[in-house]
Amino acid sequence: MAKILTIEDDQIIGRDIVYILGEAGFDVEWVMSGKDGVARAMSGEFSVITLDRMLPGVDGLTIVKTLRGVGVKTPVLMISALSDVDEQVRGLVAGGDDYIGKPFSPIEMCARVEALLRRRGGPPEPEPAVLRVDDLEIDLIARTSRRGEHVVSLPPVEFRLLLYLARNARQIHTRTMIFEAVWNLHFDPGTNLIEVYVAMLRKKIDLPGMVPLLKTVRGSGYMLG
Repeated sequence: MAKILTIEDDQIIGRDIVYILGEAGFDVEWVMSGKDGVARAMSGEFSVITLDRMLPGVDGLTIVKTLRGVGVKTPVLMISALSDVDEQVRGLVAGGDDYIGKPFSPIEMCARVEALLRRRGGPPEPEPAVLRVDDLEIDLIARTSRRGEHVVSLPPVEFRLLLYLARNARQIHTRTMIFEAVWNLHFDPGTNLIEVYVAMLRKKIDLPGMVPLLKTVRGSGYMLG
């Protein structure tokens, strides 16, 4: 069964989407905020995302740009009352895969989701039990990590940070992206929390004599691998 993530702040429309896609045989998870939507989308569990264009706080265009920027390739069906051609083009240019206007018919909603599934090739492949970045290994089931012969003992927040960076290895991640993905909060530019946790993590995975894996990209952010 394909799993669908719906990001929609309107309770009536959200319930309608859950009902429509549920009746069509899909497993639907519904979140009402852009922040929660980004966090869930990054899990890689979903076959398709339906995304409201006009969310409060963080709008749909920003969300889809963020997802594409961190390597999330899940097809996105953007939904909006702004259904003119210019708005559709903006949504597609931002990284959306299809666009449907409000109000929409149940038949059209299901047809568009099914078309995205066919284009994608079906449900996502399950994530491997062990992630590897060079000689670093992360066991997702045991929630443990090691580098070469060295076991890396990490508390929960550091483990989440390492896992996020490993899932998106060799990509640059800004402080904002890391803060929102790992802490699930809006970024506070006055905090040095990211620097503190990156420094602690670096000491544990980049031991003396090892080739550094956790890199600082000056002026941009951080990268693993």
